[in-house]
Amino acid sequence: MSKSLTIRYFASIRETMGCSAEQVTSHANTIGELRTELVARGNPSAQCLGTGRAVRMALNQVMVDDATVLPANAEVAFFPPVTGG
Repeated sequence: MSKSLTIRYFASIRETMGCSAEQVTSHANTIGELRTELVARGNPSAQCLGTGRAVRMALNQVMVDDATVLPANAEVAFFPPVTGG
């Protein structure tokens, strides 16, 4: 079942992606699966969200890990481990 999601990008990830947010439709069941779907799109997603990259994630403004279940109509944020003010 596909889900409508709002994806937000912060700091260097936003710069690499070229946008601060986007609406996506995903079949992912977890945050980790969503990240894999985004990486599969190729660059620039693969460049900044790839498995070798340190990336922090939030679901509806709460810090989460790859195994977190992804509900429909959620907001997911990706950002580097350290961000400036």
